[in-house]
Amino acid sequence: MRGREAAAGSPMPPLDAWLHRHQSSGAVCMTVALLARFTGPAPAPDGLRSLVGKRWSGHGRLRLTVADAEHPAWPGWTSVAWPDVVRHVAVAPGGPPEEHVARLLARPLGPERPPWRLDLLPGGAGEDGFALLLRAHHALLDGRSLLGLVRDLLDGPSAAPGQAGPPLPAPRRRPLHALSDLLPRARPLPFHGPVDARRAVAWRRVTRAELDAARDAPPSGRASANAVFLAGAAGALRAAEATGRLPFLPGVCAMVPVDVRPPGAAAVLGNHYATVRVPLPVAGWPRRRLAAVDGFTRRTALRERARAQALAVAAAPRRHGPVSDALGRYVDSPLYASVLCSSLAERTGPLALGAARLTGLSLLPPLSPGHPLALTMTRDTTGATLAVITDHGRRALADRLAALLREEILALGR
Repeated sequence: MRGREAAAGSPMPPLDAWLHRHQSSGAVCMTVALLARFTGPAPAPDGLRSLVGKRWSGHGRLRLTVADAEHPAWPGWTSVAWPDVVRHVAVAPGGPPEEHVARLLARPLGPERPPWRLDLLPGGAGEDGFALLLRAHHALLDGRSLLGLVRDLLDGPSAAPGQAGPPLPAPRRRPLHALSDLLPRARPLPFHGPVDARRAVAWRRVTRAELDAARDAPPSGRASANAVFLAGAAGALRAAEATGRLPFLPGVCAMVPVDVRPPGAAAVLGNHYATVRVPLPVAGWPRRRLAAVDGFTRRTALRERARAQALAVAAAPRRHGPVSDALGRYVDSPLYASVLCSSLAERTGPLALGAARLTGLSLLPPLSPGHPLALTMTRDTTGATLAVITDHGRRALADRLAALLREEILALGR
């Protein structure tokens, strides 16, 4: 076990338990995934399984399974022997990875064994490339955990060690911030509604130079990459006419997951994040939208607010009840957030799997009740991969929004 990744044989932490209650079944498939694309020869299945056993077996978190699958009042984790990698590392049939990803995202992971799986997706005929799709139940791992695990498999510059440092002091909470994190502020958008059981995914790529040009657009100084992504998402939703037409309603808000791991704990596995809502301006020119988003993210100290929220969640009573159930339904509601927008970054340098070179990473979060759409940006040393995930009923939005998101980011740098 590395750092403080797991508490085997004990009740789940509150965030794990909340995600566990959205059991992987039917349309509510709480599977989070990371897709890694490579150019070059695919590894042999047995060689990949051997590598997984060698490089992942030290992670105690990957040995955890639900202690009782019958929905107890408070679920727990229990540790089992290192699982059979033949069952956990699979090879998909031939064909482009895109043919398999959407199907696998909608396939629930069984609760009877540690709920994670790695799929090798060979390229189609004549293609020099392949992909790895790592999936896990969100109660077990968050997006940063998936990124760390994939990084462990690859050859390249050393990643940061996974030992947790001392706990950070509790941040000072401003009363208005605490209240605003609970009030309904988001506008339900035309695409909101029940989530069906199938998935659609679309990708676009932006180069590092294109992303840097967008970051340098504000005259007041360099914007964060996250602000560029959020401003691009606002413009893409507007261009797709998906922001509604009732000005008296609350604004469009992005639910933004923020990593809250302390310094020195970047590779610790588990759920170590909190979400902060960010207003998405859908009016004005692209650079004006970027200035508004960048100003908000700097002014409100997202990391401080996320840490405060994470501490509040961790201190919650370890039981379910009417109040916690109501709050859970509210957080899933479009009144709380209009759309999920999540970004990750891998900055250690060029990475490879044997003779194959990593060409891109893509975070693929689950779709929660009422939210059939999510947008992500995953950065690496050569650029970023933009992804849009929808349910099958809104599949026309996936490719359109992915294209519009890329165009919005490019427009910022022109």
